[in-house]
Amino acid sequence: MTGISETTQSLLDRLRGRDHELVGETGRSMLLLHGEVRPLSVLLFHGLSASPTQFVRFAHELHAHGHNVIVPRLPRHGHRDRLSEALALLTADQLRGFALESVQIAQGLGERVVVGGFSLGGLLTTWLAQRVPVERAVAIAPFFGISWVPNRFMSSAAHMLLRLPNRFAWWDPIAREKQLPMHGYPRYATHALAQSYLLAREVLHDAQNGIAAKHLIFVTNSREAAVNNKAVRRLETVMRVRDTDRIDHVVLEGVPISHDIIEPLRHPEIAQRVFPTLLDLLEGA
Repeated sequence: MTGISETTQSLLDRLRGRDHELVGETGRSMLLLHGEVRPLSVLLFHGLSASPTQFVRFAHELHAHGHNVIVPRLPRHGHRDRLSEALALLTADQLRGFALESVQIAQGLGERVVVGGFSLGGLLTTWLAQRVPVERAVAIAPFFGISWVPNRFMSSAAHMLLRLPNRFAWWDPIAREKQLPMHGYPRYATHALAQSYLLAREVLHDAQNGIAAKHLIFVTNSREAAVNNKAVRRLETVMRVRDTDRIDHVVLEGVPISHDIIEPLRHPEIAQRVFPTLLDLLEGA
């Protein structure tokens, strides 16, 4: 194996430097490296309002299997103050730049690259799969719209939210700031949600252009509670016109009604159940 190049090392240093003094210890980017380029590097994107700790079990297991693993902190995320208002300033442009720089780091750490992500991270994974020839992309419960809002209305809703002042809403109006996990924000910003959908709309618009990834796998919960599974299926249908042999869709059956299927501190029984399947998909088993 060869050593890590100066360019990649510089990008790693830049990634570490993004974790400023306002970022909590559990909110920082996770870099599990072997000190050299490996046959496989894995890039994992966490979800909206979460942090890299969301993928801690996956990261350590993949690293133990010999892979270089990076779980970068999404822009405006991971602050020590869980009621931080930084998320209100998240933009689609920030997400695009972040995704491209992250995959560039992963390309410098592995001969082949696997990208995986949950929710907003699943959206970023799909966006990259359309543009970068990675080995495999695994989009887990990807965000392409809200489950209870027909997608034909999502674009109008996003623009309306951006015209209005940003508002913060509790994920759990009962638990409020006590909601677990403590490494994530208990609130989401309406502007961040709208900006995320602008990126989702770009992915949906570009679906007919095909993908650059060798293999794209969508993973959805048949009893999804938050994101729009119909939008995922429509996206898959359009993509299959050009890339039918490179697209797969794994539907998790028998899982309780839930969106967060990977966070052990919120739904340990679900996370434990789906972990082996998702780990196999990431490694290509």
